[in-house]
Amino acid sequence: MGVSLIFKIAAVGILVTILNQVLKHSGREEQAFLISLAGLILVLTWIIPYIYELFVMVQDLFTL
Repeated sequence: MGVSLIFKIAAVGILVTILNQVLKHSGREEQAFLISLAGLILVLTWIIPYIYELFVMVQDLFTL
């Protein structure tokens, strides 16, 4: 995992927060929720391979 992934996640978080605030103040709560959900799914697609790799390493550690 590199620093670039952390910066990508932070950028998505900032962007989603700004869009949420703008949409909520304009009365579009449904779209704000969908933006939050899309941001979460995007970040999860980036993180899932690293989580899988962690589980494989732990499994290999405890396998005799």
